[in-house]
Order: sequence, then C-alpha cells, then structure tokens
Amino acid sequence: MKLYATDGNPIPEGATVAGVRSAGIELRVARWRTETRRPKGTVCVVQGRNESIEKYFETIADLRARGFWVVAFDLRGQGGSERLVRNPRKGHVDSFSDYEADLAAVMRDVALPDCPPPYFALAHSTGGMACLRAVRSGEVRFNRIVLASPFLDFGRMRVPAGAVRAVSTFMTAVGLGELSVAGGGLRKSDADPAFREDNVLTSDADRFMRNLGVVVQHPELRIGAPTFGWLFAAFSAIRELADPSFAGDFRCPLLIVGGSAERLVSLVAMEKLVGRVRGAGMVTITGGRHELLMERDIVREQFWAAFDAFVPGSG
Repeated sequence: MKLYATDGNPIPEGATVAGVRSAGIELRVARWRTETRRPKGTVCVVQGRNESIEKYFETIADLRARGFWVVAFDLRGQGGSERLVRNPRKGHVDSFSDYEADLAAVMRDVALPDCPPPYFALAHSTGGMACLRAVRSGEVRFNRIVLASPFLDFGRMRVPAGAVRAVSTFMTAVGLGELSVAGGGLRKSDADPAFREDNVLTSDADRFMRNLGVVVQHPELRIGAPTFGWLFAAFSAIRELADPSFAGDFRCPLLIVGGSAERLVSLVAMEKLVGRVRGAGMVTITGGRHELLMERDIVREQFWAAFDAFVPGSG
C-alpha cells in the first residue's frame, strides 16, 4: 500500500504506510511523527464518505506543525482500502458499526502501540458519526474529540427524507441493498475540472481543484453514489443517535464545528446533540460550507482557532 502525490498536493515527509485488518477487510493506514521536538499527543483523522488520506495532506501538515503525531486511514470501501462489493465504484457499507470497527482496529493496531498519548480525534462528516458511535459503545477512547461538519442527519434533500428512508429500507430488505442510487457510476461530469461558485463543498477554488486533481489522476481512490444499503445503514445510525439514551451515555469532551452555509448535513442535528451531551460545545463559522478544512484561509483559520482553544497543548 502507498500514498499518491499530485501537483500541489505533496505527501508530508516521513509517512509510514501499512495495511490493517478490520473484520476481514484490509484498510490503508498512514502515520506521521510530529515536526516539533516534544510531541503533544496523537490525532486520529477520521474522514468522510468518498474521501481518502490524500485529501488530508494539508490538514496532516497543520497538525504536525502543532506538535501532534497523526494517524490517518481510509474507511472500508473507499480510498485505498479494500472494497466491499464487486464493483469498486460503489459506495457501500452494511452497517455503520463496520466503520466503528475500522476506527477501533486502527487505534488498536497503530495508534496505541506506535504513537504517544494523549489521543484526540479529528473527524469529518461520516467520520464524525462513526467516531461518536465508537466512543459511545466503548470501542475506542479519546481524551477529546473535534468534529468538522459531522453527519448526524441529512441536510437538504431533493426527495423527502421519509421517502428515501422507505425506499432504502425496502430495497435492502428484498436483497437489493448493493444497488446504487441513481446508477452509482462515475459520470463524465464528475471528472470535469470546473469549479462552480454554488457548489456545496467549499468556496475555495484552489483547494477544490487540488482535491479534484487527486481523483482525476488516481480514479481508483474515488467511489460513486451510495448504495441503498449504505442509505439504510445511515438512516439506522441517525435513528440511534437521536435516541435520548445516546447523549446520556456519552462521556468524552466534544467540540462540533459547522459552517453557516452548510447544506449537505444538518446544522440543527448538530445543535441538538450539543444541547444533550454534557461537556459538548459548538462553533458555527460564518460562510463555511461542508468541507471546512478545504475552505478559504479565513474559514480554516477560524476552525484552527477553535481547535487550538479546545485541544490541550495545541496552538
């Protein structure tokens, strides 16, 4: 297993890359030492759906400069990790508990034995949901958790959420969960090097194009639309998280950072969770879209200011 450098997106020096087995699936994992003399601990980066380690090279460099070791990995079924269905383009998972198992395997086999404490999590979108569930279930333990635009519920949808949930439940029940929504293949437009001002991900054209360049040059890292099974698993996870007992059982200091221009996931769900979890706080960055760590410098600087104020020894 290896990492891929592209124009404007070099691999941070000193990477150690390995494979880790998680419930029979091979995950791609990378770790880095801090750039500073005295380590402040280790940050585990937990990515979102359809992301890869390469997308976080800049973030990894930022964390190392702050004094942290970094562990990053690709969730099962995406990036450089093993796929779950025959068509490698399909974005599938049977249950979000599988993502919990992935995080637990990475912490057990890489972070805990090879990296210094204390341990922190920095998770984005789907990774945020996986991190919350893994900590609540006791699969992993962190000293503190920072979630960037966590997927706790869907944001704006073209079709009512109830209808999507019903269809995904039916398709999964009749054994068609591995079928992709809207075909699921990569369209020609997906690799079209064009930045649209109204995109839901980021207002930073340079970072948008940098990330697009990774998957244009290495399309094997990318997946298409989610399957009905992935949607069914997502709705199940959303329902479990909304149960009042979830917040009552959560015992880790938590910071959620969202953007005021968020459309993919629900800001309301973030606010509700923070209101229920003891020791949780939330920062909303004006103008930030879904990918806060891929945003304009003014947005990223606000994110890092919140991170530095929350994570001991940062800054």
